[in-house]
Amino acid sequence: MHVTENTGSQPTTRRIARRLRQGVLLTAAIATATTVATAPAYALPELPTGSAAGATEPTPPAANFAPPAINPSEGEQVGIAQPIIINFKEPITDRAAAERAIEITPSTEVSGNFYWWSDKQVRWRPTEFWPAQTDVVVEAGGSRSAFHIGDAVIATADDNTKTITVTRNGEVVRTMPTSMGKTGHETPNGTYIVGEQRREMVMDSSTYGVPIDAPEGYKLDVEYATRISNSGIFVHAAPWSVGSQGYANTSHGCLNVSTEDGKWFYENVGKGDAVIVQNTQGGTLNAGDGLGDWNTA
Repeated sequence: MHVTENTGSQPTTRRIARRLRQGVLLTAAIATATTVATAPAYALPELPTGSAAGATEPTPPAANFAPPAINPSEGEQVGIAQPIIINFKEPITDRAAAERAIEITPSTEVSGNFYWWSDKQVRWRPTEFWPAQTDVVVEAGGSRSAFHIGDAVIATADDNTKTITVTRNGEVVRTMPTSMGKTGHETPNGTYIVGEQRREMVMDSSTYGVPIDAPEGYKLDVEYATRISNSGIFVHAAPWSVGSQGYANTSHGCLNVSTEDGKWFYENVGKGDAVIVQNTQGGTLNAGDGLGDWNTA
């Protein structure tokens, strides 16, 4: 198998164990974003480290950093939209050298890029969604993570029809009515990445500066909440808006669904899966949101 590097010109094909050397630097200085959902462990096979002819791979350059934290973690299964996130203990002054010391070894040919969010965090994602059922090994400065990309799960929320359509490996598996952000709170368009999931949670408008006793304030107990943006957008059960779901937008930006559909989404859509929102009047999700990596120009 091979890795195709994206260099900005003609792509080149290299052996699978060759590090991905080229990256595009994204200098948005934002806080480290993490997800807390626990994905099921997946037994990963050992991947080949040489060519069929037995050629020896070059020794990776010495890392200019201490062992970093890698997300996804060892043994996780994640979705096709999941980026690789590497958090360093100290600021990196030579980013190019750090990239050269990071090896990303997928079992299926991909191209992709590094992009920096701060001097202490670099990310890498494929140019397109990961191929389903790909095994990936990341090695960086003494840290290692081997994880698995699961099925191709994509949820598409369309404001024209006010429905969420979920596909798995190209096949429609669920269609559910939804109510998205109302006027003044329109849900942004774009590709979102599923993050944490909470069986129960309290949604409190005061956490983003709107008192709960204000006209647009609220404090609600919510079930089956699946985060799709760090700015506070969730797919969640909203039995109070069932009458509007499929017909009108009444939320403060979240994708409201019935309790039955919220439970199904919570149980069948997980970390790293893609949620695509389209045809709203809400602009585009910020690429620097933390779960908005796919919305770069």
